[in-house]
Amino acid sequence: MLNLRVAIVSESFLPTVNGVTNSVRKVLDYLSAHGHQAIVICPAAGAPSTYGGFRVHSVPALAYRQFPVGLPNPQVHRLLSGFQPDVVHAAAPFMLGAQAIASANRLGIPTVAIFQTDVAGYARRNHLGPATKLAWRIVRWIHDGAQLTLAPSSTAMSDLQEIGLTRLQRWGRGVDLTMYHPAKKLSWATVKLRKRLAPQGEVVVGYVGRIAPEKQVERLRALHGLTGVRVVIVGDGPAVPSVTRALAGIPVTWLGKLSGEDLATAYAACDVFVHTGTEETFGQTIQEAHSAGLPVVAPRSGGPIDLVDHGTNGFLYEPDNEDQLRAYVEALTIDRELRTRMGEAGRRAVLGKSWDGVCTQLLHHYDATIAAFSADTAHSLVLKTQRGEKLPR
Repeated sequence: MLNLRVAIVSESFLPTVNGVTNSVRKVLDYLSAHGHQAIVICPAAGAPSTYGGFRVHSVPALAYRQFPVGLPNPQVHRLLSGFQPDVVHAAAPFMLGAQAIASANRLGIPTVAIFQTDVAGYARRNHLGPATKLAWRIVRWIHDGAQLTLAPSSTAMSDLQEIGLTRLQRWGRGVDLTMYHPAKKLSWATVKLRKRLAPQGEVVVGYVGRIAPEKQVERLRALHGLTGVRVVIVGDGPAVPSVTRALAGIPVTWLGKLSGEDLATAYAACDVFVHTGTEETFGQTIQEAHSAGLPVVAPRSGGPIDLVDHGTNGFLYEPDNEDQLRAYVEALTIDRELRTRMGEAGRRAVLGKSWDGVCTQLLHHYDATIAAFSADTAHSLVLKTQRGEKLPR
């Protein structure tokens, strides 16, 4: 695998922290560690000028629901033309990514697009009706321009195949197996946090993620009245007031947004992890919880279907059945042996999913895409020659 020049065009980057930003950072860390070259193009929202030794270029953006949305700008074409990457990596492409893919095609650069948004789920939740078809047409239009689209789950693959995309491969996400580790339960920081969260030795049920309408954290209201249970919520976002109202009467500790060792300690202080959103194309926090040795209760929808082996490392509940959610959590809270067995199974399930391994897979996708693009380009030139057409200089 030769050293590559990679242009990563992302709809989200630091200081915004979400699944897109986190996976882009992991890819950049890998590229830096293995001697590759890269640049980042992202919306202007206070991003650093460099990351991992790579230049970060910000382009104009507008704010939408607290998120910066990159706007098409001639700067994107100039940056790609000047850097001359071997491949363009479009992370969750929307307006900025669509322009980058179009520019790359004009410049003769292959593109790999990373699908990360559950369009169908978003449309259903917001009752968009006819707009759903329009949203999928936009997705198809954007991804049709890329030489390859990488989907994170079997559900996402099915959705993209249904709208007619064919150049598809699966590519999941990695997890930090050292940061999130069952041994952290014995650390001084974890013991201290557990005393705060469960002063009487209660079972701690945790949620980690953004507190936003699409995350449906209000579903935790199903745990109302469970004895010997404390709920801990890690994260922040616009839905905090509505979630607070929904969980009135439940013993809840809000830890706010955490990262690094603080986040790893929060996972380690939990006994059970609950995922509530039904619009996840993957479900990174599920992998982190499994890596930390926690059983997971999640909806039978989207990405979690691939990550939770029902009855082995957790339970999958029907998305609209909060009684089922409650029953599965209750079963885990009253049965320590079941928690232990499922937690160990969860850890085993992610042992082959380090970020280094996952990013190595990504580079194989890059290489295959570059090779296929070169072959297609050469074939096109042969056909033009045979037809007597002028060749590009």
